[in-house]
Amino acid sequence: MKILLASPIDPDTVVVLEQRYDVRHAIKAEPSGLMDAISDREAVVVRSGVQLTADVMSASHDLRLVVRAGSGLDNIDLDFARSQGIRVVRIPGMSAPPVAEFTFALLLALARKVTVADRLLREGHWPKPQLGGTLLHGKTLGVIGAGNIGGLVGQMGAAWGMRVLGSVDAPNGSVTQNLLGRGIMLADNERVLTESDFVCLHVPLDATTRHLIGREELARMKPGSLLINMSRGGVVDEGALYEALTTDGNVVGAALDVHETEGEGTISPFAELDNVVLTPHIGAMAQDSQRLIGDRVVEVLDAYRRGELDAEVRDGERVL
Repeated sequence: MKILLASPIDPDTVVVLEQRYDVRHAIKAEPSGLMDAISDREAVVVRSGVQLTADVMSASHDLRLVVRAGSGLDNIDLDFARSQGIRVVRIPGMSAPPVAEFTFALLLALARKVTVADRLLREGHWPKPQLGGTLLHGKTLGVIGAGNIGGLVGQMGAAWGMRVLGSVDAPNGSVTQNLLGRGIMLADNERVLTESDFVCLHVPLDATTRHLIGREELARMKPGSLLINMSRGGVVDEGALYEALTTDGNVVGAALDVHETEGEGTISPFAELDNVVLTPHIGAMAQDSQRLIGDRVVEVLDAYRRGELDAEVRDGERVL
């Protein structure tokens, strides 16, 4: 089977795949290079940051399988894949623990001004009186998108002694009971925004969530609140957020692991703001989790080769 690795994955996984299959690498390829690389491939493995557009996928008449090594699907043209009978399988489960843990890393870094303290100390300063922060314990944590990842974030918040509110796309009695069992009270987005000291975003990017957090939503947030975006950059209107952070808006700080524009050479519009923590989309990059994702990539590809993909794919992995 001819496979294209369009994104970097766990090195041990690459070794295994190269032993079993005809593997071609096209890491950081421009669209034209990606089209050349995919031309005779039957399967492609991709992570975020690589756009599998209709033009790219149509460059191969043999393409039958896309394996998304992670959870987000906003970089894959699913309508085109469906029209061409291309199977799409994602591997989301192993990403939840590292993303949830990293959410708390950003929460603490933002609340306790860790990045500012680190920079000032490296410059020879000792500004203890200016670096007072806020506790997480006793505060309200709001989770917009309390699903696989967001639900774990809420559960961790409850363990820290936080009051947790969580919203979901399709609430029902079963979801309500499941969240309550994890210490999360089901609420709508409006209540999450207006009552939370910390608002964490864990939703996919699609037509319904693009700029879900804009000027109006930021204005409704609790005075003194902090925003953490772990979903996709397009979920937040960055222009509106910059305005809120540089004026007397209700939101006084933000931590962003995802950005509307990403990639080498990109300078964030928030780069000069001390009340913002910035990281380069590394929420899922715990080595342990990447190894598990790599193992699952191999299992999915092996099952496809044997003609047993439908039997092998787990709940939550099946897309098309």
